[in-house]
Amino acid sequence: VQLQAFGGGLVQAGGFLRLSCVVSGDAMRNYIMGWFRQAPGKEREFIATSSRGGGSTSYADFVKGRFTISRDNAKNTIYLQMNTLGPEDTAVYYCAADRFGRTGTTTEEAYRTWGQGTQVTVSS
Repeated sequence: VQLQAFGGGLVQAGGFLRLSCVVSGDAMRNYIMGWFRQAPGKEREFIATSSRGGGSTSYADFVKGRFTISRDNAKNTIYLQMNTLGPEDTAVYYCAADRFGRTGTTTEEAYRTWGQGTQVTVSS
């Protein structure tokens, strides 16, 4: 399975972006999907995860209701809607897939397949 993330870019503080991640090589419905990010000089951190059917989601505390993870298994695509962005959200954003894990997995070690990342830059 391969993942390709896109949708990043440059946005002003207070703005929004929607990231997409397309899964190929297997049916996305078989995978728990997650979004992570890595800011310059920092470790990669968990953002959100979605169960295989999309009915269960979990978020990092810093999301504070600003981000929404969703998925369309028919299109093999996972999304991350990001609203009210701030400069602290500047990072490379990664999608990840976990075929064998449990719903709600937040640790990056559990995700065996990763996309290439898409840069999000928020200007103040």
